[in-house]
Amino acid sequence: MERLLALWVEALAYETPDGPTSREYLALLDALSVFCPFTEPVRWGWFILPVRAPSRLLGGETAVLDAARTLVRDVTGREVALGVADGLFCAEQATRRGVVLAPGATDDFRRSLPLDALGRRDLATTGHRLGVHTVGDFADLARARVAERFDRAALVLHQVARGEIAELPGQRDGRLAARVRELRGEVAVRDEQRGFFGSRGAGDERATAAVQRVRHRLGGGGVMVAHLHGGRTPQDRAALVPWGAPTPSSCDDAPWPGRLRAPAPVITLAHPVGVGVRDVTGAPVRVESRGLLSAAPDTVVWSARTSRSVTWYAGPWPTVERWWTVPRRRAHVQVVLVTGEALLLAAELRRWWLVGIYD
Repeated sequence: MERLLALWVEALAYETPDGPTSREYLALLDALSVFCPFTEPVRWGWFILPVRAPSRLLGGETAVLDAARTLVRDVTGREVALGVADGLFCAEQATRRGVVLAPGATDDFRRSLPLDALGRRDLATTGHRLGVHTVGDFADLARARVAERFDRAALVLHQVARGEIAELPGQRDGRLAARVRELRGEVAVRDEQRGFFGSRGAGDERATAAVQRVRHRLGGGGVMVAHLHGGRTPQDRAALVPWGAPTPSSCDDAPWPGRLRAPAPVITLAHPVGVGVRDVTGAPVRVESRGLLSAAPDTVVWSARTSRSVTWYAGPWPTVERWWTVPRRRAHVQVVLVTGEALLLAAELRRWWLVGIYD
């Protein structure tokens, strides 16, 4: 699970009809997004952001916490409660208790929480009668025993208690992202198939109901959908997010210098496949220090028995990322094989990888 910093500003917990709270919330969200671009609004008054990136920039987590307190005080004039832990559920609980957990301490902290921290009063009441008083006690119960005694929703809470799921169902306000876009005057574009007259059909409703049932059975991360975000390469931009989870606006105005231009491959591989690239003499093709190929690609080799001739290629397009720390050096090449397939190859760590397939 990702190590998160959660921020709680009690005065911004509710949206007021006259608007000052909403404007203050947006101002703080914008300031936090400048501080860390990966800041997410969770509910009114709540924000989360990953600790790792800003701590590298500022020189440690203590500096991040001090900077966050100062930022909230400067923007809103209010005090903020902070907490750090792995995953959204534990990060919020740590914030409520004013605790900054050391790396590796989240599991013990989660197990020590009272059972009512899972948000089900009936579960806590029944658990106390059975001698189950903490989240750890509940996590130690066999899944079959939980299913016998409680409903299906309790099985999801059991996964949270065991650390298999990072957040509680409904812990995020699913309407907040749309409300933020509305307050900013942005138009929320819904990427869905509409009927002839722009309406949703019965099939759409049945599909939504089916996904809801599967999600209820498997938990919040049981159904994933594709989403595009910022990045330089197609495999960096593609991500899977839980169905129904709020996602940032699809508009990406960041410059991303070095981004590969269109067309993008139809298929990107989550686990790239190692290949060999040979020149006309059979020697390996390398990307030299100046970002140029040592020779024109002539053959792509998958194994001793499988290879294909290259009829056309373009590139390379080298990129160097994270130059301020351990840099990541890559170079991408597009190739068309004699059989008609178009591939996106990447050279990294002195090896070639198949990372994308074009239609």
